[in-house]
Amino acid sequence: MRAFPPAATRLVSLFALIALLSGCASRAEGVLIPTKVEVAGASTVDILVGTTRKPSDKPGFLFSGERGQEPEVTEIKVSIPPDKNREIGQVQWPRRLPPDPAKEFATVAVNPLPLAAAPAWVKSHLPKSRRVLIFVHGFNNQYEDAVYRFAQIVHDSGADVAPVLFTWPSRGSIFAYNYDKESTNYSRNALETMLRQASQDPSIAEVTIMAHSMGSWLTMEALRQMAIRDGRVAPKIKNVILASPDLDVDVFGQQLEEIGEHKPSMTLFVSRDDRALQLSKRISGNVDRLGQIDPTQEPYRSELEKAGITVLDLTALRGGDPLNHGKFAESPEVVKLLGNRLIAGQAVTDSTVGLGEGLGAIAIGTAQTVGSAASVAVSAPIAIIDPNTRRSYNEQVGRFGQTLGGTIQTTLGQ
Repeated sequence: MRAFPPAATRLVSLFALIALLSGCASRAEGVLIPTKVEVAGASTVDILVGTTRKPSDKPGFLFSGERGQEPEVTEIKVSIPPDKNREIGQVQWPRRLPPDPAKEFATVAVNPLPLAAAPAWVKSHLPKSRRVLIFVHGFNNQYEDAVYRFAQIVHDSGADVAPVLFTWPSRGSIFAYNYDKESTNYSRNALETMLRQASQDPSIAEVTIMAHSMGSWLTMEALRQMAIRDGRVAPKIKNVILASPDLDVDVFGQQLEEIGEHKPSMTLFVSRDDRALQLSKRISGNVDRLGQIDPTQEPYRSELEKAGITVLDLTALRGGDPLNHGKFAESPEVVKLLGNRLIAGQAVTDSTVGLGEGLGAIAIGTAQTVGSAASVAVSAPIAIIDPNTRRSYNEQVGRFGQTLGGTIQTTLGQ
């Protein structure tokens, strides 16, 4: 019997590991059946969901992983358990139906809407900031996965936004990678249309896009198409956040070039220990995935600085995700950062914030007094690599002294 080569053996082992981890948590099926909630302290998140999926005839599923003929829109209200009964960053899936809203997420209402009613829904849910957050999920997500995860992000981040989810046809299986990838291509026009309509709505002041994993490919493709059609990305699209982007680094560079000079502010969350992206790299020709790069190393450091892209390196951060692929949503500190700064369109660090404060504000476990020397230790679980910090770090080093200067140089990869 012919033995498998070592590379193939490692790939099979990685598939087996991800399959095991993705199936280890038991949960009920059909969780989108509405249920009555009467629990003190529970919160409700109201989401507008646009999808290119095919409707499902299974109760409580709403949409399948297959591709629909036309985009559809649904309003979904999700109940979040009281804070005392949950961990920030976690989705408490119902183990059986009906769910226990005191301890588990629950669907409160499901209201299908005509496409023409979407602008009115957004207008009625806009906060004073008049900001819309559009979330695009990643690979291996069923419809309900995307809905509950986005509800968790909106709730835990405290983002001051009207929340809109764009969910594309993912079969929710680790063995459907190629199908999912083609489904993102299938959905490019629909996402571009959503972004254009939001940008042209006079009631909306600003649009932030947050995409995870393979959703980053879809997002960049939609923005690229918009730039080609219209000559630029719509000015109201101010910020793009790519979390664990499952994107070929060469393709990302080409997409940036074709989007052009007038692009939104971009922030990347990367982690070199991302096991899901390790698998993606192996089945995609062994080309680096954007979400797994070391932003302190060349050629990435120079190219990211040239493009004005801020990178948050979460490699040293330890969370509850065995694949290290969902740190952006599962870390309490990171999800709060999303709501307090990034979704609101504020830079994490810039020349007005100062190096110590910028790192100290989000350095988990090391931040004591904001701006203190301890806050910029090289062991900080989140390292921030942004162009403004690089340009101004010498001035900051002078404030803390020459000894600390060596630490900062190491942190920023200088």
